[in-house]
This record gives sequence, C-alpha cells and structure tokens, in this order.
Amino acid sequence: MADNNDSLLREVEEELRREQMHKIWKRYNGLILGGAVLIVLGVAGYQMLEHHRITTAETAGAEFAAAENLSDQKKKDDADKAFKAIAESGPAGYAALAKLQLAGAQVKEGKTADAVATYDSLAKQAGADDLLKSFAQLQAASLRMADADYDEIQNRLTPLTAEGAPFANSARELLGVAAYKAKKFDDARKYLEPLLVDPNVPGDTQERVKIIMSGIAGAEVAAKEPPAATPAVAAEPAKPAEPSKTEAQPAAGGTADKK
Repeated sequence: MADNNDSLLREVEEELRREQMHKIWKRYNGLILGGAVLIVLGVAGYQMLEHHRITTAETAGAEFAAAENLSDQKKKDDADKAFKAIAESGPAGYAALAKLQLAGAQVKEGKTADAVATYDSLAKQAGADDLLKSFAQLQAASLRMADADYDEIQNRLTPLTAEGAPFANSARELLGVAAYKAKKFDDARKYLEPLLVDPNVPGDTQERVKIIMSGIAGAEVAAKEPPAATPAVAAEPAKPAEPSKTEAQPAAGGTADKK
C-alpha cells in the first residue's frame, strides 16, 4: 500500500512540474529563445575573432621572419620597409619587435634623433609588452644623455627606478651620471651609493660607479680649497735718465776759446 502511495505522489509531482514548465515556457519562450540565440552568436563571434587573431599573428610572424631574412642578406632598404610596415600595421607584439629592429638600425647609422623617436614611439605603444616598453625608455634616455639637461633625463628615467622594476639599476646609474654632469652631487649620491652595496649589481657597474664617486669627491674637495694667492709682480728698478744731446756735447765754440 505504501508503494502505491509513493508512486501516486511521484506521478502527481511530475505532473505538477510539467504544468509549471509549460507555463514558464508559454510565458517566457521568447526570452529563452533569444538568450539561446545570443549565446550561440557569442560563441560564434568569439571563435571568428580568435580565428582572425591567430591568422593575423601567423601572417605577421611570417612577415617578420621575411624582414629578418632581408636584414641578414644585407638588403637594408628592403628590410627597413618591411619592418616599418609591420611597425605601423602589425599586431602589437610584432609591431614592438619591428620598432626595436628599426631603432637598432638607426643607432648603427648614427641617426640618433630618429632612433630616440622610434624608441619613444614604442614606449608609448598601447598593447606592447611592458618589458619592451621599459627597455625602449631606457635606450631613449641613454641616447639623450649627451645633449639633454638633467630635468629631461629625470623625467625619462625616474619611472624606471621603482623597486623591482626590470631596469631599475641601469636607470639609477644613468641618473647618477646625469646628476654628476649637472654638478648635483647630492642627487648623484642618492642614485649611485645604493648600487655599491647591492649584491645583485654586476661588478663592472660597481666599478663605473666607484669612478664617478671618486670624481664627485675630488670636485667637492677642489670646491672647498681656497684659491691660490697670486704672486706679486716685483716692480722693475727705474732706469737712470739718459743725458740729453745738449748736455752730452760741449757748447759751441768752447774748443776755440781754449785754443
């Protein structure tokens, strides 16, 4: 008897669920179908975008490899054109690499201003890898060291000195050199002294820092020393006056009187 009651209850519950589902479907079938269509379209759109991204990346990769081959074959003009095309219209990753290639070639040719402009373009490029952007900032600043004032170098390099930044020590060394050139010795020490005690700083970098620190110490000592006294010039003795021609010669007629 209990089994029959359980079966009856299950049938009633199933019938109620069917009725509820029927009511829900009747009321919301448009929304349900619309949502399903949107899901299908979303999945299809994502797959299309992903396919386009992969295809574009593969095409850019092949173009970049072809440009490198032209460079290896010493076909400089053709290689530059290929890299410029990738830099202007390629995916962010390959565009960044193409700009690095162009900037390096410009440095070799002595086109410093063009190289700085290319590095600056990479440093500001949306979507480029942060490591490549930081490297571009560092390279641009190093190329400007000879001509830029201290304020410009500070503006370029200070963002790279944050703790844990990939090129922090290199940026601090360049800032120290720029401060030393500008005779801002306190700033130079602020950037350079930590490099001397950091065990992760390479030995050759520390040797360069020691040379600059010695230069700072020498300049400060020279600034504190009083100026050397200028020796007095001895006055030349007065020359005796030469007798005039009238005094040196006898008066006219003097010899005739003696005779």
